[in-house]
Amino acid sequence: MSIRKTNLVCNEFYHIYNRGNGKSAIFLDDEDYDRFIKILYICNSENNFKFRDSITSLGLDAFDFERGNTLVDILGWVLMPNHFHLILISHRSDRWEKDYNPITEFMRKVSTSYAMYFNKKYKRTGSLFEGKFKSSHINEENYFNYIFSYVHLNPIKLIQKDWKENGIRDKNIAINYLKTYKYSSFLDYFSEYRKQSKVINKIILPEHLKINHTRELFDFFKNYVPHRSDLWGK
Repeated sequence: MSIRKTNLVCNEFYHIYNRGNGKSAIFLDDEDYDRFIKILYICNSENNFKFRDSITSLGLDAFDFERGNTLVDILGWVLMPNHFHLILISHRSDRWEKDYNPITEFMRKVSTSYAMYFNKKYKRTGSLFEGKFKSSHINEENYFNYIFSYVHLNPIKLIQKDWKENGIRDKNIAINYLKTYKYSSFLDYFSEYRKQSKVINKIILPEHLKINHTRELFDFFKNYVPHRSDLWGK
């Protein structure tokens, strides 16, 4: 990965996102989504593992794997057909160096592992993602609320393409759809426990977001106008 214009720093929240090269799909079936979610869990470790050797060949459930100390804390995520979003932070001050930081290392491991899986499965070559991952520093509470909402409401685009521009037409339909969408941490906050809940760390979530109220997601999104161009309208 090339040098970033703005350095990532320890103990700060970030919105991380990337999409398929040329906006192409990076998830073609349930197996692809499932593999990426498991990679988010396995690759979040200061240790190095090969998914095939450590998980597949041993017949293990990835979420039962002892990965050791983590590199980052993930607070939210969503996978869409041609892109993904993460909200994360790294508290590992002992791991930060001039030419190394846990966030970049985590994303390198995730991107490399998934690209290898995808290219092998679909017999393709070349870059899967559109360059290095994008990052936005979340440095204020209102912006955190907005991003937390944006990430979890993102799948609504699959049933209403213009929801960001024109608002959500039916919130009940939207909520019911989100409750059936498996490829997001929405279920881990607003529904029952599942194995995929291990991907996130709820403990460090800001106190005002620890209450299971879906209504706040709509309010946060509606009442905040982002002054950044970091969402590239996906």
